[in-house]
Amino acid sequence: MYLSGRVRRALAALTFVGLAFLYVPLVLIVLNAFNSSRTFSFPPAGLTLSWWNAAAHSEGALHALGTSIRAGLGATAVALVLGTMAAFAVQRFDFFGRSTISFLVVLPIALPGIVTGLALNAAFSNVLSPLGIGFGLTTVIIGHATFCIVVVYNNVQARLRRMSGSLEEASADLGATGWQTFRLVTFPALRGALLAGALLAFGLSFDEIVVTTFTSGPAVQTLPLWIFGNLFRPNQAPVVNVVAAVLIGFAILPVWLAQRLGDDAASSRF
Repeated sequence: MYLSGRVRRALAALTFVGLAFLYVPLVLIVLNAFNSSRTFSFPPAGLTLSWWNAAAHSEGALHALGTSIRAGLGATAVALVLGTMAAFAVQRFDFFGRSTISFLVVLPIALPGIVTGLALNAAFSNVLSPLGIGFGLTTVIIGHATFCIVVVYNNVQARLRRMSGSLEEASADLGATGWQTFRLVTFPALRGALLAGALLAFGLSFDEIVVTTFTSGPAVQTLPLWIFGNLFRPNQAPVVNVVAAVLIGFAILPVWLAQRLGDDAASSRF
């Protein structure tokens, strides 16, 4: 499609404005992590690494980091199992209500976080509390898994759509059991999609704050909750900047790796 020079320049300008709107605030956070002043200011009054040292020795931040990692790993494990099973069921089998099941699996990521959080809080209060299971890390993992399942499901289903069933049929014809076929044929073909889905699921769980607020107990504090709780404390503001800068890296890395894995899988297919 031919575009005039004026239209191309307008599209380039709009693209630049959109990217600046998204990434300039992130750049400011990183700059403030090195700002010698305790206040959010631009340009920085000076550069220092002292806040990074303070963040590395902050017991609250380190404990919250460990909690976020455990919650992310737990939610990712649940999402891998349930998301993969749902993708196989929807993609490989024809049954009544298949489209409805697919819609219900994807719906949680489209719902506002506060709606999901309220619904889970009510469910846990009425179902788990009578069983003696209070709000804590377990409820956080369950809450995060509700939307982490979606990214695993989408990745696995997309890969299954591109996979030919002829190799699995040949494996069965040669006498392999269902488990042997899955281990030697299906799983190697799905490995990239599973890893990409796991990385995205962990990234979503690690950064989540709204659902965590409604599903965590008083003794559970993830890193996003710690940041929100210390954001307006003057003595903690520089440390919060450092932790936020680290979180930006944690958020970028899984997405970048997942994209690379998807590109490598697509190129190897052809």
